[in-house]
Amino acid sequence: MSGGDTQTAPVPRVSELFWAFFQIGVSGFGGVLPWARRVLVEKRRWLSDDQFTDALSVCSVLPGPNIVNMSVSLGAKYAGARGAIACFGGLMLAPFVIVLALGIIYTEYGQIPQVGSAFRGMSAVGAGLLLASGFRLASSPRLRNPVSLFGGAMFLLVAIFRLPLIAALAVLGPCAVFVAWKRMRVARS
Repeated sequence: MSGGDTQTAPVPRVSELFWAFFQIGVSGFGGVLPWARRVLVEKRRWLSDDQFTDALSVCSVLPGPNIVNMSVSLGAKYAGARGAIACFGGLMLAPFVIVLALGIIYTEYGQIPQVGSAFRGMSAVGAGLLLASGFRLASSPRLRNPVSLFGGAMFLLVAIFRLPLIAALAVLGPCAVFVAWKRMRVARS
């Protein structure tokens, strides 16, 4: 499905927002982003591919977890403060209960080798889901332009070369803004 031609659904009610993000929180435990995209873009059609990518981009630069930022942002967009609270509550309720239960299990039975192996397997699945989501977002048409190279450069500087995030942002941020501004000026003329 191409990002620009996806029609979005009507504005959701607060209860629909809560249940959608509850489903995301339950289904995507350990790797929420792929499930969020599936629910918000493919199933509910509240966002197009491009809108999801744009929202994720904005939410990525805000402090806090991307998906939490997206839940609050989307909830506020559709239903104001009540929507933001509903999305946040829906997203966090199931994982909170699950983490609490897993913590109790690990505390009581963590010394058993099979339990330790199960927990290591869960973390491998979560890492795989995160990589799959990254590949899917990287294939977005919006990310196939020269400005997106700054994202790759940021990854290299922070993940590979271990440059502090603030230093990498201080260098690449102004450059990316300048290049995007120049591209917009050229496109207008």
